[in-house]
Amino acid sequence: MQPDRHVRPEFLASFGEVAGRIAATLEGLPKRSLPVKMYVAGGTALHLYTGQRLSDDIDASFSHRLALPDDLEVSYEGADGRAQLLYFDRQYNATLGLLHEDAFDDSQPLKLDGVDPAVLDVRLLTPLDLATSKLSRFSGQDRDDILALGRLRLIDSAALRRRATQALGGYVGDIARVQGSIEVACRILADLEKRAPKRR
Repeated sequence: MQPDRHVRPEFLASFGEVAGRIAATLEGLPKRSLPVKMYVAGGTALHLYTGQRLSDDIDASFSHRLALPDDLEVSYEGADGRAQLLYFDRQYNATLGLLHEDAFDDSQPLKLDGVDPAVLDVRLLTPLDLATSKLSRFSGQDRDDILALGRLRLIDSAALRRRATQALGGYVGDIARVQGSIEVACRILADLEKRAPKRR
């Protein structure tokens, strides 16, 4: 996929630099071990799809257990001239959020300058799985992110309900709160869809 046209070029370059540093540590591995897949979620994926809400961290999982290099933060000059920092979040854990069992298989490949996909295959969760992953915490920011995806018609209420309900089938414990989040998110999207002008 191609990043949204509103994505900040300095952010994209910094993200590519972090990914490139990870890829550089993999280049000596046997070909049978490659490519390593990097599944990107969170605010970074949101910005790449929508051009909205710059993130300062990268949430990602990998297809292999990976010894990450130390230097995974990049400073860059933001659009306002101020220094910004983008870093790889080593605490991110995909198992703590709501995620469909096919989310990684369905992820979208992202081409980054200087990163060989035969070594590091950088992929974004689909907009639908990205929205689903935000339903466990469902903070105000998560609601805004889901709305941003809905406004661009990257997701809709019926598809989100279906995907999130399927994802919930693989979880144990008290799921009532997450079920409530699904209802609220789908209602917000449905209201948005009612107000949206019809496509010609």
